[in-house]
Amino acid sequence: MPEFVVKPYEQIGAAIAGGTAGIGLACAEGLLRAGVPRLVVLGRSEERGTAATAHLGAIAPDASVNYVAADCRDPHAAAAAIAVAEELTGGLDVLVNSIASDVVPEVLVRIPPEEIEETLAKQAVAPMLMTRLVLPLMAERRGGVIVNVSSDAAKTATPGEALIGAASAAIKMFTQTVALEAKRYGIRVNAITPSLVVGTEGSDRITAGDGFSAKLFTKVAAMADLGVTDAHDQAALVVFLAGPAAARLTGQAISVNGGISAA
Repeated sequence: MPEFVVKPYEQIGAAIAGGTAGIGLACAEGLLRAGVPRLVVLGRSEERGTAATAHLGAIAPDASVNYVAADCRDPHAAAAAIAVAEELTGGLDVLVNSIASDVVPEVLVRIPPEEIEETLAKQAVAPMLMTRLVLPLMAERRGGVIVNVSSDAAKTATPGEALIGAASAAIKMFTQTVALEAKRYGIRVNAITPSLVVGTEGSDRITAGDGFSAKLFTKVAAMADLGVTDAHDQAALVVFLAGPAAARLTGQAISVNGGISAA
């Protein structure tokens, strides 16, 4: 069997795409608390990036925490951001793709046809692009971890999530296929597939008002007998997947959803 590089948290350089808020920020917090010494958060908003690095720096004052501005759906901007993150971390061992979109559930017949392509792109393109950019770097070092944030809609058909589910399923299948391609280089690729996550901008958009998405949230939340999750519940799984205890785990799409589904 070939030998691959599996690093303890204390030696990891990590980047979180979408790490300035929500699940991404919680993942950054979790990795720093686990002992990761070099971390970069990527996002489009410089204001959020500055606030996030200040917050994270207070959590781990001895760690190197940096913000890199990037639109992770733009190939040139994403490539430039990965290059900077690679330099700042001394080599990326972990990449978490948690790029949120502003898409809310809606039945397909009410979605303008001209919005379909953009909706799918908002959801699916960024994690695919970021994964492609970091793979050669990790392959050269014979090891690495990629975690993509998808959605439970990738596994369970839900009215109002035809496009969200299609994009999420694309991320899930992409993740699992890349896992098979990348295992020969010692790279582990997994996905988390949350359902409802409270306390994020996405959940706030879903629950706003009394429209279709708010009614859907209320109905689905009632199925979470173990409790609706928050960003830190999701981040705990990401931290595990990034660490040495998950050294034999790849190609999985794991749901932490409080019992909403068992797919």
